[in-house]
Amino acid sequence: MKRRTLPTAAALAAAAALLLTACGGGDDSSAGSDQIAGAGQESAQPSKSAEPAAPQQDKPDGVDVSLPADMNLVFDWDKPEDKNEAAAMDDAANFIRAIYRGVDKGTADDAAVATYSTAGGLRYAKTQIESRVDGGWTAIGTRRHYQATTRLGPTGTSVEVAFCVDSSKFFGKEIKTGKVLQTEPSIEDFDHFKIIMVKHPTGKNLWQASEVYVETEATQCR
Repeated sequence: MKRRTLPTAAALAAAAALLLTACGGGDDSSAGSDQIAGAGQESAQPSKSAEPAAPQQDKPDGVDVSLPADMNLVFDWDKPEDKNEAAAMDDAANFIRAIYRGVDKGTADDAAVATYSTAGGLRYAKTQIESRVDGGWTAIGTRRHYQATTRLGPTGTSVEVAFCVDSSKFFGKEIKTGKVLQTEPSIEDFDHFKIIMVKHPTGKNLWQASEVYVETEATQCR
């Protein structure tokens, strides 16, 4: 069978209980309130990579979020006009890249993970990576992210980034055998994410994922 990418949970307070496959609908409690959930979380200091890539403009330590050619993450969305929302959207994409970089490298301790996540977002990322490392598999194919929206929090230091995900062409791959685990496309390939991004407290041009909410089998994304 095809292994689902980014197995989901209602909220990241229970991230340790996540399984390798999707485990039901997400908790969208943040969506109906003017107060964005997770906005008051303290952010962890980003770690410096042991093998840093060439510095990226306005990014901490030139953190590497590159992926192998056969692991293609497509972010098919337009940036919002607000500079904070645009920056938070960019780093939400980097958060997703960081997770799959960790999967590819076989470690949840990659610098990109520590840089682009904190609190519940960090727990989520580590759980996703470690579940794959323990299972002996990676990912291959194309994962599309689209229909993105942003919502700025009242203090300007948090942004809710919401988007759809199509994983119908993105599969698990057994590292030992090289076997790609595929099935026919179905509603199970479509998820809707809401990620609460918080501005790093040091004032760097950096936003970190602090909470992650996921609706699985998202019909609005099909």
